[in-house]
Amino acid sequence: MTESQKIAALVFEKINKTPDDYYKMYPARNLSKKSKVTRFAPSPTGFLHIGGLFASLISERLAHQSEGVFFLRIEDTDKKREVTDGVTGIIQGLTSFDIQIDEGIIGFQKESGDYGPYLQSERALIYQAFAKSLMERGLAYPCFCTEEELTKIRERQESDKLLPGYYGNFAKCRNLPQEEVEQKIKAGLPFVVRLKSQGTENGKIKFKDGIKGEIEMPQNISDIVLLKSDGIPTYHFAHVVDDTLMHTTDVVRGDEWISSVPVHLELFSAIGQPCPKYAHIAPIMKESEDGGKRKISKRKDPEAAVSYFLDEGYPPEAVIEYLLNLANYNFEDWRRQNPGASIDEFPFDIKKMSPSGALFDLVKLNDVSKTVISQMTAEHVLSSVLDWSKNQDQDLYTALSSDPDYGLAIFSIDRGGEKPRKDLVKWSDVKNYVSYFYDTLFDKRYDIPENIQKDDIKAIVDYYKGLYDSNDDKDIWFQKIKNLCGPFGYASEVKIYKKNPEAYKGHIGDISNIIRIAITGRRQTPDLYAISNLLGKSRVISRLEQFLGFIGEEAK
Repeated sequence: MTESQKIAALVFEKINKTPDDYYKMYPARNLSKKSKVTRFAPSPTGFLHIGGLFASLISERLAHQSEGVFFLRIEDTDKKREVTDGVTGIIQGLTSFDIQIDEGIIGFQKESGDYGPYLQSERALIYQAFAKSLMERGLAYPCFCTEEELTKIRERQESDKLLPGYYGNFAKCRNLPQEEVEQKIKAGLPFVVRLKSQGTENGKIKFKDGIKGEIEMPQNISDIVLLKSDGIPTYHFAHVVDDTLMHTTDVVRGDEWISSVPVHLELFSAIGQPCPKYAHIAPIMKESEDGGKRKISKRKDPEAAVSYFLDEGYPPEAVIEYLLNLANYNFEDWRRQNPGASIDEFPFDIKKMSPSGALFDLVKLNDVSKTVISQMTAEHVLSSVLDWSKNQDQDLYTALSSDPDYGLAIFSIDRGGEKPRKDLVKWSDVKNYVSYFYDTLFDKRYDIPENIQKDDIKAIVDYYKGLYDSNDDKDIWFQKIKNLCGPFGYASEVKIYKKNPEAYKGHIGDISNIIRIAITGRRQTPDLYAISNLLGKSRVISRLEQFLGFIGEEAK
């Protein structure tokens, strides 16, 4: 038995499995060569970030377009920073946006798949088996340096302007004699397990990033920590072991991890396994106060959390459409050419991602969301609004759920056709949108135009009240409005008014607008004829009378 094997046996006396045992437990997946295996591997240390949703969407697209597997692994080794219900929040966030998880963590204390456990905190023995193997081969060693000693090393490196890290002459425990190591272990001194790096100061590594292309960097020379003193691995070591055993082929992650690639490539080489393909995405940016760009901030920007979009009532499919628009520059053209197609049909291409950060534009998201909602069926809209309002707006939920058929009729007005209306951006807009259909929600505030005399307004509404007949078809109804124009000095057609505006007080649009305001309180609405029919004659007459009372009070 070599010295390295003796030390490994002492350090890992309870570990009796080898990496080969785990390779047999987790054999290669039965997938085609083109299939990609991707993952989302967040830490449960806070809310699901929009950047996390972005990365998981890209990972899911890569997997499912190649008939592969997308799994959710939770990297929960940092228990000090873990938040209550962090895992549940991540899962709910992904499922709310229809990110399809094929295996991994699927619920509270629930997982599915043959390559688990998918919680890193439950995989300690696996990591220790791999660390033991490295130590047996002289590629890892126990380090007994205290925090005080490590602080002195950092301070020395800073003062001498040297590369930070535990390497070279600073790696005090790297070549300790076997006897001294055994004495320290038997004495119960705490230690970590470090990689014995094979990198050189002048060495270089090259790798091809899926988004940023060819990258060359210095080799890793630091003897990084593999296992902390409690036997729990660092992120660097854990993800290498996990991605090996779970047969991950492609890793999509933020470009802040590029600096760690030399470490990761060395670790994969050390355990004798191929490295997955890396694709590093730039952070989603936001326009800063000075006109430049900055990262979306967890502290400053509510839209950093995906819960913001759910609370506001953005349809999840609209958010996903927008993120795909950020991800691939050709998505917008594809959507224009395929307006009714599922996003699953979009040929996502990671090579068409920008290497620089995409700018998050709430105005653009709103535009996308308007279009998405305008193409939904009335049934889809009603169902979505009911789901959202049940927890977010009880008054709206009570109104809509009291008569679902009536609610369905509201959302059916002007829906469909080549140019559907785009009144709604998100479900939180719905209460205002439908308020005039419900006496309990109607606020009786009237957006009265300033260019029409109040006496004319009162007279027109009063006259219309006597004309209105709910049995009229649309042509007769509209003709009655046209007939109102002449007696009050308004042109019955806009083009007539434009030819000789001095001859008229206004045109038929002004007359229609007065009636619209009297019934709904606002100037912009869907089809007034359909609205009136849905409200019913008694309610229309009541609204007209309420308006006349308001105008009368205004005139005093």
